[in-house]
Amino acid sequence: MNSTSRKLRKTSWRRAGAAVAASGAIAVTAALTLAGPAGASTTSASTSGYSFRTVNNSHDVTFNQLLGVNNRGVIAGYFGSGAQGHPNKGYELLPWGQYVNENFPGSVQTQVTGLNDNGVTVGFWSTMNTASMTNNNFGFYESGGRFHNVNFPTGDNASPPVDQLLGVNDHDVAVGFYTNGQGSNRGYEYNIYSHKFTRVLVPGAPGGQAGPSLTAAAINNHGDVAGFYTASGGATDAFLRLSWGKFITLAVPGASMTQAFGVNDSDEVVGAYTVGSGSNAQTHGFTWRPGHGFKTVDDPHGIGATTVNGVNDRGELVGFYTDAAGNTDGMIAMP
Repeated sequence: MNSTSRKLRKTSWRRAGAAVAASGAIAVTAALTLAGPAGASTTSASTSGYSFRTVNNSHDVTFNQLLGVNNRGVIAGYFGSGAQGHPNKGYELLPWGQYVNENFPGSVQTQVTGLNDNGVTVGFWSTMNTASMTNNNFGFYESGGRFHNVNFPTGDNASPPVDQLLGVNDHDVAVGFYTNGQGSNRGYEYNIYSHKFTRVLVPGAPGGQAGPSLTAAAINNHGDVAGFYTASGGATDAFLRLSWGKFITLAVPGASMTQAFGVNDSDEVVGAYTVGSGSNAQTHGFTWRPGHGFKTVDDPHGIGATTVNGVNDRGELVGFYTDAAGNTDGMIAMP
């Protein structure tokens, strides 16, 4: 019921979110702003069967990404592109439209990437905001107003290090990844109670540094994990790994890349897929349900430039799209 972050194709995973609250505490920020491109309606329907709303924090209406939604309707996200001088700033968006800043103490950037129904949020933070957007990343969870650093214990980190938590369930088991010194992602689960790390692996892959690059992006209350990995032949495919071990590969037919970012307790998986390449590439959001397969989800204002990042048990979706002006807009889609 969470997602992940962050826009994998058009934003760097080494560009953490940025937000600095005065003492590291959560603080209330701006009110809700609904914005549509060129004055278009903020609520619209599409042939996908969803009603869409564009939702942007008034502190920066040019760049917002909504990354997770829980069953109470609270949304995790951030604003700011991460370009130098334009850092990411994490927030929660409450159901009645109020934004609440959430920033790791002392950070330069913070992204809030996932949340559960019990008030626990996860994400990652950085001490950097460089022109190259190659910044260090450190995972965190926040509970009861206290922030906790979480990084996979390894001696083989990328330089600068990259470690992110992307989702968390109601049992306080989080998922994420770190990047090793060879540039491959290593997905893992982290139990907040026991502080135990467990690798998420493709079946048959060794448990050490070898094996395909894999990102664990979301986990539901059954312990089913969704994410994506580098399949044989180099393609990027999504996956759903059930708690009892079954590994389901999800690849949209004809897509050059399929990535899963969220999953709910009905094993409805959401994410994005890419068709074409180079300047002709298009990104479409999707949902996948067992027995029903894939369904394309495009915001009407961002057809071919939509990503779905999170889904709750009511089937409500959050994500973002790129509009005609080149802005990245937060998106809510109601079934």
